[in-house]
Amino acid sequence: MSKLLKSAAMAAMLCASATGLQAQDLKIGYVNSERVMREANLAKVAQAKLETEFSKREKELKDLETRLRGAAEKLEKDSPTLSENERGRRQRDLVEADRDLQRKRREFQEDLAQRKNEELGMLVDRANRVIKQIFDAEKYDLILQDAVHASARVDITKKVIDALNAQK
Repeated sequence: MSKLLKSAAMAAMLCASATGLQAQDLKIGYVNSERVMREANLAKVAQAKLETEFSKREKELKDLETRLRGAAEKLEKDSPTLSENERGRRQRDLVEADRDLQRKRREFQEDLAQRKNEELGMLVDRANRVIKQIFDAEKYDLILQDAVHASARVDITKKVIDALNAQK
């Protein structure tokens, strides 16, 4: 009988404490990381920096591709009048040039991806520091990033973007 009484008393205490927790107001915030990465001035500066850094290589790749396409068209046009040896040599040259172009394109994509990750990492670190400052200053209990659904009432994305933009 005493075990039953103790269990009932424990259940009553748990219910009372759960009710007390619900009565406290939780301060919850939500940050849309994608929007921060798209709208913050730092993100725009990083994007412009990457475009400047990689535009020359991208143009070189496009020019190389145009020249390769022109050489392929010339081979196709001249093919009926070429000797078998000359046609074979030009085809091998085109295949080699195409491999070289594909290799350069792959290296370009890898370098670009690496630099994007570096710039994105720096931006994420700064954004997380700003979020932590807001969390501490405004006494949030919880700040979520990238929730499936969030009310505009708890969305602090604009506040984070403004704080990032205010930094130098």
